[in-house]
Amino acid sequence: MSAPVFVAGKGVISAIGNDTAACITALENGIAGIGDMAILDSVHSHELPVAEVKLTNEELATLTGMSSRFSRTALLSAMAAFEARKDAGIEDFSRWRTGFISANTVGGMDKTENFFADFLSHHQKGQLRNIVHHECGAATELVADRLGIKNYISTISTACSSSANSIFYAARLIRQNMLDVVIAGGTDALTKFTLNGFNTLMILDHKKCQPFDENRRGLNLGEGAGYIVLVSDKVISTLKKEPYCRLSGYCNANDAYHQTASSPGGTGSFLAMKGALEKAGLEPWDVDYINLHGTGTQNNDIAEGTAIQLLFDPRYPAMSSTKSFTGHTLGGSGGVEAVFSVLSIQQGMIYPNLRFETPMKELPFTPETVFRKGENIRHVLSNSFGFGGNCSSLVFSVV
Repeated sequence: MSAPVFVAGKGVISAIGNDTAACITALENGIAGIGDMAILDSVHSHELPVAEVKLTNEELATLTGMSSRFSRTALLSAMAAFEARKDAGIEDFSRWRTGFISANTVGGMDKTENFFADFLSHHQKGQLRNIVHHECGAATELVADRLGIKNYISTISTACSSSANSIFYAARLIRQNMLDVVIAGGTDALTKFTLNGFNTLMILDHKKCQPFDENRRGLNLGEGAGYIVLVSDKVISTLKKEPYCRLSGYCNANDAYHQTASSPGGTGSFLAMKGALEKAGLEPWDVDYINLHGTGTQNNDIAEGTAIQLLFDPRYPAMSSTKSFTGHTLGGSGGVEAVFSVLSIQQGMIYPNLRFETPMKELPFTPETVFRKGENIRHVLSNSFGFGGNCSSLVFSVV
């Protein structure tokens, strides 16, 4: 049997809170972070709601001790990663073989956009320092440097499954005795490029999204970061706290159906969930809660829903999409939702699928609409399905 991988720490920042405690409060009280743009400067500011973190770059820089010249992607990453490290309670990281595996999809695009706006108006304008950290790996390296992590640093960018892939890659490194501790997850910031790209695909909702609703219209883009601290059994034995749970299963599957759409039959989704459960040694009926990918688009929800029906029928666990709170944080979504999944086990929480009204006619199940706490949650399945059919599922289980 493979060596266990434990979750010792967690950290998150999203549109519903700047740390884990604030996010819990919002989830308990049904407070979504979706609304008009306040920080992103866009011509669509009054027509496309988004889920922004409620801090400026200057405020994020002050809180993290980093420079406001760094990309918003890196600043959001630092907020969540620093919280996760502190929460883990590992006094001396240098004692262990430590890694930082972070995902994102936009890199320093926000700074690059600002540079080109100035540069195109006059070729003598624009600060070149704003494009130095453009590529996705730069955000990871900047934060790893502040964390003091040097043994292993890597960036994953596989669209919306990026964070989930970084988490299970971290688990594999620990299980193969290559690392002892890994801070894993991901981050993404809202940019004009992202907003305009998704708008071109015609999958953005002009109202607040309604995942898994018959009358769903599309997704709301969001931003944020989420990380969990994965550790070996050797590390856990030295800590003064009990682990939150185990990462018991994971799987990636790619149906390669379309560049931006999931296969209608949910092939990749089905294979990812099935593979993750097999890795965990579980049957479908063992799952107590599914944190759905649930973006609110016509294509995604029917594909994921069809896969769930194939795998779980006739016994369906509780399920919901927390993107109804946070929006779709793209490369950061798997990390944010991993933290929510860990909290689900830790505190027995099942989250409501906000704004759900009408069941989808194709599916025999509906998502949860009421927040519950103190439930006996032993196994949580977290789904992250991305462009190109890159689908990943994680299973978190009690210790």
